[in-house]
Amino acid sequence: MRVSENMRINDFLPICNEDVKKRGWSQLDFIIVTGDAYVDHPSFGTAIISRVLEDAGYKVGIIAQPDWKDVDDFKKLGRPKLGFLINAGNLDSMVNHYTVSKKRRKQDLYAPAGKIGLRPDRATIVYANMVRQAYKKVSIIIGGIEASLRRFAHYDYWNDKVRRSILFDSEADLLIFGMGERQVVEVADNLKNGLKIEYIRHIPGTCYKVDDLEEVYDYTQIPSFEEISQDKIAYAKAFKIEYEEQDSIRGKVLVQKHKDTYVVQNPPAMPLSQIELDRVYALPYMRNYHPTYEKMGGIPAIKEVKHSIVSVRGCFGSCSFCALTFHQGRVIQSRSQKSIIEEAQNIIKDKEFKGYIHDVGGPTANFRHIACEKQKKHGACKNKQCLYPKPCKNLYVDHNEYLELLRKLRKIEGVKKVFVRSGLRYDYIMADKKDDFLKELCTHHVSGQLKVAPEHVSPKVLDLMGKPRRDTYDQFVEKFYKINEKIGKKQFLVPYLMSSHPGSDLNAAIDMAEYLRDIHYYPEQVQDFYPTPGTLSTSMFYTGLDPRNMKMVYVPKTREEKAMQRALLQYKSYKNYDLVKKALILAGRQDLIGYGPKCLIKPREENNQNGNVHKITKGKYKDNEHKRSKNKHKKDDQKRRLHITKEDAYKRGNRKDNKKMNEYTKRK
Repeated sequence: MRVSENMRINDFLPICNEDVKKRGWSQLDFIIVTGDAYVDHPSFGTAIISRVLEDAGYKVGIIAQPDWKDVDDFKKLGRPKLGFLINAGNLDSMVNHYTVSKKRRKQDLYAPAGKIGLRPDRATIVYANMVRQAYKKVSIIIGGIEASLRRFAHYDYWNDKVRRSILFDSEADLLIFGMGERQVVEVADNLKNGLKIEYIRHIPGTCYKVDDLEEVYDYTQIPSFEEISQDKIAYAKAFKIEYEEQDSIRGKVLVQKHKDTYVVQNPPAMPLSQIELDRVYALPYMRNYHPTYEKMGGIPAIKEVKHSIVSVRGCFGSCSFCALTFHQGRVIQSRSQKSIIEEAQNIIKDKEFKGYIHDVGGPTANFRHIACEKQKKHGACKNKQCLYPKPCKNLYVDHNEYLELLRKLRKIEGVKKVFVRSGLRYDYIMADKKDDFLKELCTHHVSGQLKVAPEHVSPKVLDLMGKPRRDTYDQFVEKFYKINEKIGKKQFLVPYLMSSHPGSDLNAAIDMAEYLRDIHYYPEQVQDFYPTPGTLSTSMFYTGLDPRNMKMVYVPKTREEKAMQRALLQYKSYKNYDLVKKALILAGRQDLIGYGPKCLIKPREENNQNGNVHKITKGKYKDNEHKRSKNKHKKDDQKRRLHITKEDAYKRGNRKDNKKMNEYTKRK
């Protein structure tokens, strides 16, 4: 990335022609079309890419959440000199719109006042098609999480079918996958130097389409779109190759045929160096949403990140249900302490800052350095994970540098508290022979509750998730509470749990319910597994196979079974009673229905002493008849208890009866 100080203006980038003219420009080089509202903060992809291009000397404008039914809305900044850059936003537009039950969400945190409906489904495709309608021969480059995870043919949960690479449906010329800073500048430079978009085929971290493979070298061809659409074994094999080759050092060029056309994925881009990453986060972000949104109620998504700091990228945890391997990669990229402290000092200047830095982290907060020395030369291991099933003997386990950073942040004048709210790998903490990090974390950086992600307790499910066994989590829990007792704090762990992940049958869900019973924890929210593109778990969900070994995997797919598994994790809720009971009966676990201390639920009906039957609910009756019946029996019981002789009361030696007899006598 190059410095272009004359391009830097302490303001938001243009969103209308008036803004363009104020900068003395007649035409923009690039226009970014995004599904999010325009927020110029380094937690937002559009902000980073736009500022990186500006820093490289390019004129950039933003069209945020355009009216996708009006082609003129895509023309409001004119035709760019070099091309359009299109993304769906920080979230996949389908995840943004729909719950895992495929119900429409009620709020969009990336839109003014959380208003829903300001972006279309499959926003990348819709925006690209509208731009193509507006300008026939303009260069269109797609990127962001939505495009990145759909670069190959993929299973689409919302349509329940295999879809083509997004390059076809969007009619885009080029796809940038991964974080994008390095690729986007190189693409821009090639376009500026006169190379047509159809000839930009050499840049790592990009995908493109070709009619033949004459000029594609040293590639691996994976099963075609047609093959994987009809054969789930072929799908699993294709995904295994895609998954294994996502490495910037050892990854190969991948090719997938779609009828008579080929999608070509170049190897991933090299991770940014620390100097380059520091440079990205030092760019002149306004650190807020565009002022035009103020009268609309602001952008809710800024609240959690405005006073937070991204310290790292990448994750070598490699959870099967996470798309980070396909997007950010397994190699850690960390910012320098100097860069992070400078950002903290900028945060303090914000008039809304109250002394609390909400987070210092990333995908995994306590990963601050590369997993091992081998990664620098050979890349991440192809068929071996860093932490699963046990931490690798070559894994570099050390929290000292992160601790040092947190201590420096705490000492900054104006900072009252520095919290760590990003995910923490508790198995990595347990692999550390010293307890210094956990002690300081509990003492200074937990706000009463620490969120961790055991996800499940069943060994067969944890193995498919790529997560450590339950004993590791239990050891962490014990250590956490011992440390808090020692430092005199009453703090709690909040475990993230996932239901209906591939491999989880009713028995596995019951195992988790029994675990929650034993630890006396009742989760307010439970996350169903969400099959999004680009994850190992989604491949399992669609094919019923583990791509790593081609073994069959049980997959809960029906709405009823998924509801039962979710209900089991919240078995105390009266609303879940019928589902829990049905699940226990189906699994042959009627032993958990009863009055014993190990039972999850009580029988639905019980007899009172008159032999009348009434339903047990949450203190409420479903109809007035039951309610009247209950009140009648209650009054009858009271009368019987009160109409006893004093002699009987003395004989029984019952103080309560004596007391009630006296009360009754006084009333008489």
